[in-house]
Formats: sequence, C-alpha cells, structure tokens
Amino acid sequence: MTPVELSRTVLHAVRRAVDAGELSVAVPTRAVVAPPGPGGCGDYATSIALQLARPAGQPPLKVAEVLRPHLLGVDGITDVVLTGPGFLNISLDRAASGVGLVGEILRRGDRYGYVDGYVNASDQPDQPGARVVRLHCPHDLRAVVVGEVAARMLRSQGARVRVTAEGLEPAWISVLGVTVDAVGRAPAELTVNVRPVPVPVPVPVSAELTVNVRPVPVPAPSSAALLALGRDAGRWALLHPAAHDRPRVGDQHLVQRESNPLFRVRYAHARARAASRNAADLGFTAEPGPLADVEPELLAALADHPRVLAAAADHRAPDRLARHLVGVADLALPFLPTVLPRGGEKPSAAHRARLALAEAVGAVLAGGLALLGIDAPDHL
Repeated sequence: MTPVELSRTVLHAVRRAVDAGELSVAVPTRAVVAPPGPGGCGDYATSIALQLARPAGQPPLKVAEVLRPHLLGVDGITDVVLTGPGFLNISLDRAASGVGLVGEILRRGDRYGYVDGYVNASDQPDQPGARVVRLHCPHDLRAVVVGEVAARMLRSQGARVRVTAEGLEPAWISVLGVTVDAVGRAPAELTVNVRPVPVPVPVPVSAELTVNVRPVPVPAPSSAALLALGRDAGRWALLHPAAHDRPRVGDQHLVQRESNPLFRVRYAHARARAASRNAADLGFTAEPGPLADVEPELLAALADHPRVLAAAADHRAPDRLARHLVGVADLALPFLPTVLPRGGEKPSAAHRARLALAEAVGAVLAGGLALLGIDAPDHL
C-alpha cells in the first residue's frame, strides 16, 4: 500500500464511520499520512481524528477510537495504535506494501508524486478567474533559479503559477537554462514573503497572489565562478543549500567522488539505469515482487517522496527536494550492486523484484532532478 493509497483508505474509513452513524461530519477531501513523529509507532501516522474532532463534537481520541476498527479490517494493514491526543499510527504488511509501492512508482515513472490535474476545478485554465500564484524574483541569479524551480514543484502539485523577475541576464539563460514568464516589477499590493510562513495553494481570495522569492543572494564577485560550473553543478550549488544559507560556488560541485552530493545522486541514477541494461542482456526484466534483504529505510524514503515534494512546493523550498534525493541515493547505492545475478546464478523472481526496485529508484531520482532542472545521465 502506497502513501496515496493509504490516504484514500483513511478517507474510506471516515466514510464508513459516517455511513454507520458513528460520526456526523463532512468527509474531508484529503487525509495527510506521514512517518510517525516522536512517540509514534508503525509505518505511518495520520492526524485525521484531530482534524475531525471539532466538527464531530467529540474529543480527538474518541474519534480515533471510532476510526480504528474501520482501518484494521483493510487488507495490507496489520495494526493501528492510538497515541497522544488521537494520532492513528498504522502498521502495514511490509511485503505487500513494498510490492504496491514499487508498482506505483513504475506506473507513474518520473511523475511519481505529482498531483493529477489542478487542485480545484476553478483553476482550470479555461475558467474565468482561475487563480494563479505569481512568484516574483528580484534581479538576482539565485532568486530567479529558486523561483523557476519552485514554480515547477508547485505545478507538479496542481497549482497554476507564473514566474516574473525584475531583471534577467543573458548568461543566466544560456548557461543555466533559466526561463521566466515575464520581466518587470511586481504590483505593490498582495505581496507576501515566501518565508518563514508558506502561503496556502490554491489562493482562496484573489485571482492572483504575488509571492516574493528572496533567498540569500550570490555575491556579485561569485556569479562568474558559479556560471563557470555549468548548468547542472551551477544549479545544484544554488538549490541544495537552504534559502537562508549562502551557497558555495567552488569546484567541489564538479568532483566525481562520494564527497560530492550531486555526484552521488547522479551516480545512483546511472547505476539504476545500468542495472536495467545489464538485465536485458541477461534476458530478464523487472517485475515487482516480495523484497528480501532490502533495507526498509530505502522503501520508506521512496514512499515519502510525494510528501517531501508537496512540502517542498508548499514552502517554495527546492533544498528540501535536493536533500531528499541525496538521502534516496545514499540508501540506494549499497543496494544497487545486489540487483543482478552473481557468478553462476540464474535470474529468478527475486532478481526481477530487485530490478523493479532499482528502476523505481531511478524514476524517483530522474523525476526529482528534472524538477531541479538538472540532467540525470544514463551513463556516468
């Protein structure tokens, strides 16, 4: 069971409780599931009971007690534990959930974690008054790159976005591939800072909301050195640090060794692609199946990708996505050498399942790098 499927399962549990007369609430459109916090347990936790407590007129713990049996009867869920004021901590059948997760990633490809369509029907482009988030950047290299990538992430989550900048240098376009929708000043009204408080998307009150993108800029003397890194390393240097951190523009982003996080991410992607090519030479293909001797942390990181992507878009924070890709790569690199048969081994169902996981890793890394505007090479 994937996080998306689990979210739907939680909503179905609410619906069943409402239909049985156990709760008197409107069924929400979304249920957030995430790894448990401090004091939690299991694979995922949801605060849906706290969300429904007030409209239900009951304490959150009572709402959680009502929902628990409706979750325990679902295939793929092995246990539900209540903690704190009413958190539902859900344990999954690891074998079944791993198969479902890998299959979902392979089906979605590099768009795994994307929202289908627009968040609201009124945001359809042909609807009058369709709401738009406008990310406005000063005449600053880092701000423009961050704004462009933040727009990609927001669009992946079903938002309509325009990027404008007060200025754009030709070298930013030719070297880093930067694009914006328009160049000019932002209107004085409806201006909201990106950090520290994110602005909800979609915007509830206006057809357009202007959001200023102002990370710590690259000092003018360092701009030339950063552009000298080229498109991929230059973008990574700007996007990997948090917005409040000053980017490092040295050639450490170019070295082909493990000390370079960008190299590890791209190398893990290239190893995943190489596994597929080599498996084809051996006459077998990927097929999701039970995964033995695979670190559960790798599956957890892949399952967490949609949540990380949504949070990075919400906070206009490409650094969150970049760090997540580094985490996935670091978990995948020890696993990838185990994918193919060794010595006289014949390809088996276990090898096909591991190959499917390797291809899922490649899809997540390729999709994340694409959102950052960075190439994901098949050979490195």
